[in-house]
Amino acid sequence: MAEHTHPPEPLDAMLDRAASLCAGRGAQLTDLRRQVLALVLGAEQPLGAYALLDLLKATRAGAAPPTIYRALDFLLEQGLIHRIELLNAFVGCVSAGHAHAHQFLICRRCGHAAELHDHAVEHALENAARRIGFTPARMTVEMEGLCQGCGGA
Repeated sequence: MAEHTHPPEPLDAMLDRAASLCAGRGAQLTDLRRQVLALVLGAEQPLGAYALLDLLKATRAGAAPPTIYRALDFLLEQGLIHRIELLNAFVGCVSAGHAHAHQFLICRRCGHAAELHDHAVEHALENAARRIGFTPARMTVEMEGLCQGCGGA
């Protein structure tokens, strides 16, 4: 399994890289979008939209649900964050700017989510789908269990 274990990149550097990726695509990482991305990237675990909204209100008192949802939609479209369906929450992308299948290991006790990019898993699922005549377009795998810190093997 190939979990991304890069040394932590400073938040400002991650945000600057995200802004460059957006600019290269003709999109703009506005101050609001940058702030929402900073909240997602700075979180220790996946955050739901309303938790993000509560954090955003600390600096933007007038922020409302449409504000956060528009920002999240943009960040998803740009591949800067992922939505974890099982948790209905958002996490930063470890390979922002690169199209890839999403694989998440989610601890049901502490809520931590680790993003993996295991080519063997991706290819096994693609091959299984093709064997039954299905053409995959996008893939997200979510596995729930216990992380090492919570007693997983």
